[in-house]
Amino acid sequence: MLANVLAKRLARSNIHYGWVVAGVAFVTMLTTSGAVGLPGALILPLSKEFGWDVGGISSALAVRLVLFGLMGPFSAALIERYGVRNVVLTAVALIAAGLVGAAFMTELWQLVMLWGIVVGIGTGLTALVLGAIVSSRWFTRHRGLVLGMMTASTSTVSWCSCPWRLGSSSM
Repeated sequence: MLANVLAKRLARSNIHYGWVVAGVAFVTMLTTSGAVGLPGALILPLSKEFGWDVGGISSALAVRLVLFGLMGPFSAALIERYGVRNVVLTAVALIAAGLVGAAFMTELWQLVMLWGIVVGIGTGLTALVLGAIVSSRWFTRHRGLVLGMMTASTSTVSWCSCPWRLGSSSM
């Protein structure tokens, strides 16, 4: 298996394989949190393009945010039962399906379904629970550092996608 080969090579260089796992988790959490933050920047363009009410668009995004938060405990249970790899792959597949599907949406209910429900569940599966599990399973000495890095990966996109940072005229 590729992981075993990589772990042996890294061990020869005195590098802990957990750093590879942490790096992959960091990138995964960074990109999936982008799917959480991106729609905030698209409220006005979606409203102009489709003529949808800003409140309707915001309600779809609220569904996504609620599911993002509610999936945390379920994510931990699913990771414990099916493993980190399977849950993360499922989450990434859900997020990708939601984002690709959103490119073809024409109705507000499709936004609620794709970006609200599908992306909300997918991003919720890779919320901070993933970072906590990776840091606790792979690290003892640098656990706090790794957990801080995972938290930063999620917070970075949220900060970058703030409307005032994007020059939104609504703020």
